[in-house]
Amino acid sequence: AIRKAGLVRARVDGELLELDSIPDLAIRKNHTIEAVVDKIVIRANAETRIAESLRLALRLADGLASVSYLTPELADQAKGNLWTEEFFSTLYACPDCGVSFEEIEPRTFSFNSPYGACPACEGQATDSSTCTQCGGARLRPEALSVRLAGKNIYEICSQSIQASLEWFEALPVSSDQQPIAKPIIIEMLHRLRFLVKVGVGYLSLSRGADSLSGGELQRVRLATCIGSGLVGVCYILDEPSIGLHQRDNDRLIASLRDLQQQGNTVIVVEHDEAMMRHADRLVDIGPGAGNQGGQIVAEGTPTEVEQHPTSLTAAYLRGDRQVVQAGPRRAPQKKQILKLQGASLHNLKDVSLEIPLGLLVGITGVSGSGKSSLIGQTLVPALARALGQDPSNVRLRSPVEDKQARTAGPYRSLAGHKLVDKLIEITQTPIGRTPRSTPATYCGVFDLIRVVWASSRTAKQRGYSSSRFSFNAGAGRCVQCQGQGQEKIEMNFLPDLFVTCSVCNGSRYNRQTLQVRYRDKSIADILEMSVSEALEFFENFSKIQRLLSSLEQVGLGYLCLGQSSNTLSGGEAQRIKLATELARPETGRTIYFLDEPTTGLHFEDVRRLIGVLNGLADRGNTVIVIEHNLDVVRSCDWLVDLGPGGGAAGGEIVACGTPEQVACEPASLTGQYL
Repeated sequence: AIRKAGLVRARVDGELLELDSIPDLAIRKNHTIEAVVDKIVIRANAETRIAESLRLALRLADGLASVSYLTPELADQAKGNLWTEEFFSTLYACPDCGVSFEEIEPRTFSFNSPYGACPACEGQATDSSTCTQCGGARLRPEALSVRLAGKNIYEICSQSIQASLEWFEALPVSSDQQPIAKPIIIEMLHRLRFLVKVGVGYLSLSRGADSLSGGELQRVRLATCIGSGLVGVCYILDEPSIGLHQRDNDRLIASLRDLQQQGNTVIVVEHDEAMMRHADRLVDIGPGAGNQGGQIVAEGTPTEVEQHPTSLTAAYLRGDRQVVQAGPRRAPQKKQILKLQGASLHNLKDVSLEIPLGLLVGITGVSGSGKSSLIGQTLVPALARALGQDPSNVRLRSPVEDKQARTAGPYRSLAGHKLVDKLIEITQTPIGRTPRSTPATYCGVFDLIRVVWASSRTAKQRGYSSSRFSFNAGAGRCVQCQGQGQEKIEMNFLPDLFVTCSVCNGSRYNRQTLQVRYRDKSIADILEMSVSEALEFFENFSKIQRLLSSLEQVGLGYLCLGQSSNTLSGGEAQRIKLATELARPETGRTIYFLDEPTTGLHFEDVRRLIGVLNGLADRGNTVIVIEHNLDVVRSCDWLVDLGPGGGAAGGEIVACGTPEQVACEPASLTGQYL
């Protein structure tokens, strides 16, 4: 092979020999045979020959070469082996220590790929305590050894988006690196600037998507759309203002306008007044909800729609109807205060919080300021644990939610909890995840309705009890769909598909059960009724009336009693839970916690919701809401405003007091909008 390559020398066991003079080698011994590509005396203009010889050596040895050299000073000495030898490699390997790894590719830097993920935690670690090998970086040591301007990919991604933008803007790139690096850096800066523009510059690039709020996730997706630079695309956004402070909402509106000015169409389903007024065209659907809706009531520019005589939306835009109802505020009592001291979870900076009891309390602040960390992840679990001596008094979560105990974020002390009987957290998580769960079953009204059907003449003649009219169990349900009214078709790699049952046609019951009628209605007919229709139908049943009235009171009169829970929005699920709690007896010493209860609500629904929350506070209860809707914020008795910014720039209480007092605080962004 050496002779075929056109070479004439070889080094055998360290001795330089001509190929024609190599002696016979012992068969049973190991020998080192190396091809000698060139022997050069270094003179001026020898660079070209050296480079060609080195290329040939690397090609013949598949990326490995050794160079033996002798300096002039050592060459004058007569004795000893004075040659210095160094190994070189174009492979991803170190000839000295023997460490090697595969060729570096984009997947090397992905913790979602087995080629890049840390072998110990398989890319699942989130901090140094989770995985001692990668320290929470989630990547292999090889990936973390690659550095750009002194930083590895984990160190770059651990910075905030704003800091990463500044770092890449200042990144030194040499002239020979420009052809490769410049297009990539330009594209990265393009995307980072859009993320900063939509108001999420405080987030780190390595932040887990599951830890983002709904508003943050929505804006990250929006930045992706804007940064793509596509033209002629129709974007449809469903309530993008959810979870946004008014400052962030203004930024969102500007970003949507940028998207439109690039030559795209932007359709937004929205209840936010500022978004409506900035639209080029409004389409108002109504006039009511459910069976009372489904028509285009008004269409045109915001100014044209505002003048429409019958549109409920127009009445609020004109100011003829007001969400906030004038009236005196409830005053805080000095001895009725819940105190949490030293909260330091995430970006919270040793925060001490005081919640006046018996009031409607609003927690405000820009996105990422620490509202959820302070209330949802520290105060709520801490208070639940303090009230845990009597578990029946603590109803934290709905049956379908995670049953694992929640650990409160770090804090020093909690005081005033003895003034509270129970804590109720009303979240937006689904009330159920299958067609079996419905508003009627969740709030308990269906149990009472089944008793009515079991007391009918036909049911008594046949010996049917109330269990016969349950579609979740018993002999009364359809055998084919097991009472779901739908059959599930598994789609393998796609989401499961539900189709109407071909046997019961979606009624959930078998033929014999449907023959039992009360006032000419079967039990399946009741499930098809809206809450408002059922309220009228059961006007003589006080217990059923009480449960249905609470649903109507929170603005859910349009919902069908048998509507599957997996078709409900988060706002509807939250209001069903609120209505269920309203129908229960309470002591007047309960704390209710709601996170963004106005999600998905029209002005009229917000007005009703404020009335319900005020009703709870009027009875001596404490209602804590995390909210950005300015109408709800103005309706609160007491505000706690966090900020001043998001992420590291937040985590402090900027202002607290009545809405009027917060409005006078110059450091409060919420106060400026109030």
